Amino acid sequence: MDHSHLAANWADIRRRVDEACRAAGRDPSEVAILPVSKTFGPEVVREAVALGLHRFGENKVQEIRDKSGLLADCGIAWVMIGHLQTNKARDVARLASEVQSLDRPELAEALHRRLTMEGRAIDVLVQVKTSREESKYGLPPAALPAFLDSLRQYDTLRVRGLMTLAIHTDDPAEVRACFRQLRELRDAAIDRGHDIPRLSMGMSGDFPLAIAEGATEVRIGTAIFGRRPYPDAYYWPEGGTPAP
Repeated sequence: MDHSHLAANWADIRRRVDEACRAAGRDPSEVAILPVSKTFGPEVVREAVALGLHRFGENKVQEIRDKSGLLADCGIAWVMIGHLQTNKARDVARLASEVQSLDRPELAEALHRRLTMEGRAIDVLVQVKTSREESKYGLPPAALPAFLDSLRQYDTLRVRGLMTLAIHTDDPAEVRACFRQLRELRDAAIDRGHDIPRLSMGMSGDFPLAIAEGATEVRIGTAIFGRRPYPDAYYWPEGGTPAP
């Protein structure tokens, strides 16, 4: 299958992210792009690796498990961005370099226990629910201060920042409000002594708004890889959550 479109798509999204940074008065070097390869097979990811990409986001642990073996020679850093069940902590502790969806104490404990067994430590971002949609996962904003404090006990979890999914709406003001809230929560946590500079927010449809509100990383799937072979409902059975 011809995947030559990947090079053009990657160049285009890099240009668009750079333009969004300049429009926001920011240096493009401040914003990383996390390619989201969910539902795309190892052959597509391998083509992306040939473009110089070595860090990929996935929504399901099973996909990381299935792809990692076939792409073991590529030096890929797998990033878990989807909702994570505690019973999948073993595979994440063994295979992932980062988790961006840490959202509850029992998951932190499960990850720490498994990482200790593996003799590893990984970067984590705390996922915060900034929208009112029931389909969205994430820690309630009011619970963030105590949760961040509790994570200090786990030396296997390197807390680097926060992540969120904005509300799925055509109203840019509502979308920006979600991103703004995450930035304000991050800034308040820094004031309390937490070293968490990163903000993972913004996807293919709303990343310029996220960059305007301070995103340090945007999660891009469709704009790089194209339309997915499966509907979003396959990955978001509760409905209402857009594709990265």
